[in-house]
Amino acid sequence: MKTSVEPLEGNKVKLSVEVDEVEFDKALDAAFRRIAKEVRIPGFRPGKAPRKILEARVGPEAARQEALRESLPQYYAKAVGEHDVDVIAPPEIDITAGEADGPVVFDAVVEVRPRITVPGYGGLRVEVPSPEADEAAVDAQIERLRAQSGELVAVERPAQDGDHVTIDVAGSVDGEPLEGLTADDYLYELGSDGVVPELDEHLRGAQPGDVLVFDAEHPDPEEDATIAFRVLVKDVKEQVLPEVDDEWANEASEFETVEALRADLASRLVAIKRVQTRMALRDGVLASLVALIEDDAPEPLVEAEVERRADDLQHRLTHQGASIQQYLEATGTTGEALIGQLREQAVEAVKADLGLRAVAEAEQLDATDEEVDAEIVKIAERVGQPVATVREQLERAEQLSAVRSDLRRGKALEWLVEHAEVVDEEGNLVDRALLEAPDELDEHLHDEHEHEHTPEQTATDVEEQSA
Repeated sequence: MKTSVEPLEGNKVKLSVEVDEVEFDKALDAAFRRIAKEVRIPGFRPGKAPRKILEARVGPEAARQEALRESLPQYYAKAVGEHDVDVIAPPEIDITAGEADGPVVFDAVVEVRPRITVPGYGGLRVEVPSPEADEAAVDAQIERLRAQSGELVAVERPAQDGDHVTIDVAGSVDGEPLEGLTADDYLYELGSDGVVPELDEHLRGAQPGDVLVFDAEHPDPEEDATIAFRVLVKDVKEQVLPEVDDEWANEASEFETVEALRADLASRLVAIKRVQTRMALRDGVLASLVALIEDDAPEPLVEAEVERRADDLQHRLTHQGASIQQYLEATGTTGEALIGQLREQAVEAVKADLGLRAVAEAEQLDATDEEVDAEIVKIAERVGQPVATVREQLERAEQLSAVRSDLRRGKALEWLVEHAEVVDEEGNLVDRALLEAPDELDEHLHDEHEHEHTPEQTATDVEEQSA
């Protein structure tokens, strides 16, 4: 088989393929074997009739068309592999010779993944939240622990925000009680705005024994109704918090002193903030990279990414026992709006993918065979299959190049992260030592961001093949 490739305009290439008669005769033999199983010829069992007799019975034209239909995709795939063409859409095939006899010659015009350049990728400036925990954040955690240890004590003063008020509440529309808005001995935190804003307004300044009567708009915007409320105030309690001392610290935690408790809280907050900052840095780097890309995202890649994201959403909803319709109702959106959101995300993901590929090529970042082997081991662990089985599936599906490409994009992202100028909200340079996270957290972040921002889904493909 002879093949050649020619670049065309519009991000396409033309593969020209010539298959000699000897090679195509193998496809003809296979076609006759298939036909023999379907055609009944007296004196021969199904599938056992000789080729000469079949040619006389069905004619050579039918077998040749069957052979062309079955073999052309294989010849095309072989040509794609020989020239390492990164196709992103189905080909347009034109048979130029051999439909009736002789060598088979055809052209395949196909759209390929564009190779773009991204000027300025080495000077990205990314703003991230501060990775350090300040005293205010520690104080907030202390107050949260105090609230868990607090006690409610009845008071004789009028109710104010933060108090817990016991009420009998009755909500009705046109005299009919509303389920969910009628309850006795309901403990309500004043200022929480947990029912309707009018309830908080009328409870402020109220005392035990007060009866409050007022109207309010229905909390469901789709319900065009006014709710009549009648509220009896039964008691008012304030939350009394414990003193922040060593005795309380010992009771509320495993630490004997407030100082030790604060040190532990600060350490935990720093770990969390560093992970959050690292994630924000990667997201910011990708957003900044995408902003530099002037090329349009190829439509076939966008459509494929929209479909992948829609399938992923459907899968997650099904796993949770929900449907797309329930999701739309819960989020107050429409199917058209959802597709629009998925498309916007898909365009960003495709551009990020193209940008990372461009950086990997420009910086000559590649994946070694050892790194590919290690990645296959990770995929095998993720899908619960033997490594040899996963490797065989990847080879059969010609996905090993996708694994290597995933690794190259991961290296490109890390290169951008390492070379970006990182500043906090005030424009101050961030000490990169403060961004370091434990290895397992950093690996988790790498996996999460690769899944989110790269269209190829190698592990998912293997898992689906194994199902």
